[in-house]
Amino acid sequence: MEYLRLLTEFETQLETLEHNGKDVLFRAEKGIVLVEKCIKKLQTNIIHKKFESQADEIYFFKHVKPKIFSKLIYYVRLFKIECKRPIGNHKAQTKYLKFQIDKLQTFFNDNLEFYNYYRRGAISFDEQYFVRGNRDIRLPAASFHFLTDNEFSTCQDSTVATILAYDMLIVYLQGEVDNLNNLLENPEVMPMQKPSKLFWTGSKTDLTELIYALHSSNSINSGTVDIKELAAHFEYFYNVDLGNYYHTFIEIRSRKTGRTKFLDKLIEMLKQRMEALDD
Repeated sequence: MEYLRLLTEFETQLETLEHNGKDVLFRAEKGIVLVEKCIKKLQTNIIHKKFESQADEIYFFKHVKPKIFSKLIYYVRLFKIECKRPIGNHKAQTKYLKFQIDKLQTFFNDNLEFYNYYRRGAISFDEQYFVRGNRDIRLPAASFHFLTDNEFSTCQDSTVATILAYDMLIVYLQGEVDNLNNLLENPEVMPMQKPSKLFWTGSKTDLTELIYALHSSNSINSGTVDIKELAAHFEYFYNVDLGNYYHTFIEIRSRKTGRTKFLDKLIEMLKQRMEALDD
């Protein structure tokens, strides 16, 4: 069917996005836009064409749509989590990330019956769960989203999507926790063994602006370096804790005027120095 071609294109675009070396907030923002476009195309395709059989309909709403919709849930939640990641030391960030993991686990506990049904590959209630026009009376009224879009939703396809999304989020968050723990337990993994005698005495916002500018210029490792690795290097070299530089970059982007305030200042000061030397 046509949706299989859309799915293949979507997965290719998503793979390209995830390997472009950009920071997590950039990927999340672009991912949201990418998934929304795919879902709209998919919705148009499904609404205007009939499934050849009920088995095809069940397969679509149990496996295909959730696979795509889970990415939207994943990127939206990822963006919110990273935006609120605390500005502080590694221990504070670890505590925050573990709290987010616990919140995600709560969803599985609250939907344990269906979670077990889906995970064990059961099919006895598939006609009830994944055919349009049916509903599960055990679900709270707020879950009856399909009533507003009964041509493109079943009573449980979004639950499957949420399960898949939260699985991905937990893997990501646990990876971040492990990275932070490794830095705490193995400081020797830092690129330079001797403590730097240099200290950043400007604002953390200014340094964040500089780091993102360097990252955007592709001047370091031909643009293949990750923003996280670049920030860690500057933190170590200049004895500074940038905290949640992702959030700081969002604040820089939201400036009404003078988005590149620090870079503009550098240009002006360098010009003044050159002019002074020319006199």
